[in-house]
Amino acid sequence: MGLARRVDVTASAMASPDAAHRSAPSRKRRKSQVGLAFIAPFGALFALVFIVPILYAVYLSLFQDKLIGGNTFVGFANYGKLFQDPQFWDGVGRVFRFTLVQVPIMLIFAMALALALDSMRVHGTRFMRVTIFLPYAVPAIVATLMWGFLLGVKYGLFGSLNDALGTDLDPFAPDTTLISIGLMVTWAFTGFNMLIFYAALKAVPRELYEAAAIDGANELQIVRAIKLPALRGSLVVTIIFSIIGTFQMFNEPQILPSMVANSGVTTFYTPNLYAYNLAFTGSQQGYAAALALVMAAITIAVAYAVQIRGLRNAPEQ
Repeated sequence: MGLARRVDVTASAMASPDAAHRSAPSRKRRKSQVGLAFIAPFGALFALVFIVPILYAVYLSLFQDKLIGGNTFVGFANYGKLFQDPQFWDGVGRVFRFTLVQVPIMLIFAMALALALDSMRVHGTRFMRVTIFLPYAVPAIVATLMWGFLLGVKYGLFGSLNDALGTDLDPFAPDTTLISIGLMVTWAFTGFNMLIFYAALKAVPRELYEAAAIDGANELQIVRAIKLPALRGSLVVTIIFSIIGTFQMFNEPQILPSMVANSGVTTFYTPNLYAYNLAFTGSQQGYAAALALVMAAITIAVAYAVQIRGLRNAPEQ
């Protein structure tokens, strides 16, 4: 019996490597199944709120409501009509001009605030951070109403100044409405971008500043040689976020016409506003879906170009 027991033990020991090889794939499968179970809720929600709406928009863009025939399949006719639509390109051009002017001003201002807070020479740094960030927490509709009352000439601050000084300044005149919208957007999003810059500066080791100070570098030289290069990555991120945000501008031009007369805001003032009016006022859902998809493609292309340019400069950091 002892010999038989030893033979069984030896046989099981000789079979164990094969069993281990067989059990390894099964363990990997179990781990994969556990991982899929964890990401399944996110995948389902992502498909429901992102993939499905995009596919539905593509489907809608291939149809057109006609007086005779109802909802008719037209293929890519909506896209061909869109590329020849002067109102669409007018809104796209306005958004591009707004982005080229407003985004650099906002980011420079946010960067200057972040550098000031990181210098440790500003009293009440925590209070200042919260105060500067607070406008970002104000809903866009509330912020637009607030600035509309503030800058309006009928019942706002500028109206009182005009009465007191005998002037005729109107921030919401057709030629200056876009500037006023830029002021609103800058006020709302400077704090958000400032926090991104501030977090990037806090990640820089303080030993670098001390070593530079020992070598005789002044504050301006430290900013130029250490802090600004450290902000390159966060600058790319903020530029991309800002481009996406400005290309989606909707709340300000949607609300202002109801508050201010003769503001110059038309139904096609921005592409988003144009799509909204086409879909919910003009009953042209297919054309609006085509417009939305084209604007999404333009936004992705511009953001991708900015990202590629930022990655190209990454080795220089």
